[in-house]
Amino acid sequence: MAITHREFDYIKGLIKQEAAIVIDTGKEYLVESRLMPLAQKHGLASVKDLVDNLSKRDNQQLVTQVVEAMTTNETSFFRDFYPFEALKKKVIPDLIANRSAAKELVIWCAATSSGQEPYSLAMLIKENFPQLATWRLRIICSDISEEMLERTRSGVYNQLEVNRGLPVSLLMKYFKQDGTRWIVKDDLRRMLEVRLVNLAAPWPHLPQVDLIMMRNVLIYFDQVTKVSILKHAYDQLKVNGVLLLGSTETTINMNLSYQVQQYEKLSYYSKL
Repeated sequence: MAITHREFDYIKGLIKQEAAIVIDTGKEYLVESRLMPLAQKHGLASVKDLVDNLSKRDNQQLVTQVVEAMTTNETSFFRDFYPFEALKKKVIPDLIANRSAAKELVIWCAATSSGQEPYSLAMLIKENFPQLATWRLRIICSDISEEMLERTRSGVYNQLEVNRGLPVSLLMKYFKQDGTRWIVKDDLRRMLEVRLVNLAAPWPHLPQVDLIMMRNVLIYFDQVTKVSILKHAYDQLKVNGVLLLGSTETTINMNLSYQVQQYEKLSYYSKL
């Protein structure tokens, strides 16, 4: 039975309340396709039964599972290519020059999903910036989903996932094969610090950071939430720190404190 307007509105309101994520009208099919497997996992026959259980509001674990199911986790290694070229050729070299006295670099991947972005960043650093081996380097990666954080911690990917954007030379160097799975080697995995963070809720204590990767996240929030997140991100950055957003995202008309920078095809944002 197809999801009704009542059930859709309930899920839409729940996701907005719990994660500040906006589900547009017309996405009923998405809600049904994401939540039907969860309903079946709990022995329920339909999304209606799932909503009936949720409406009792006595099962926070189920609420968390619904939020995780409705969170988009699309990602790949070295996604979109150009941001990683800009990191290699401009952003990280500039940060190294600015932090040469302190010899410390703190990077935050603020929506890690299943971990491909922070592992891509770790490989890029190891391949191109050997001088950072003597620095205090922290790569903090966070997400709203405990399931995605566990995947990041495990560093386990299937063949399809490693085929998406990961050069064979890096696959062979930084992963070990286990049947049909590929597992990130321990020295790379140890570079990541994994944290649970809901960007739309009060942030936990985090260190001041040099680089925030917050790509393809703001598109899921309303304007008020976007403005709030961008302000918190600005406050979290050190002077000369950098914010990277997705290709369709911008700080323009939402936060005038950022200085827009351009490197070839990529726009990024600095705190000067």
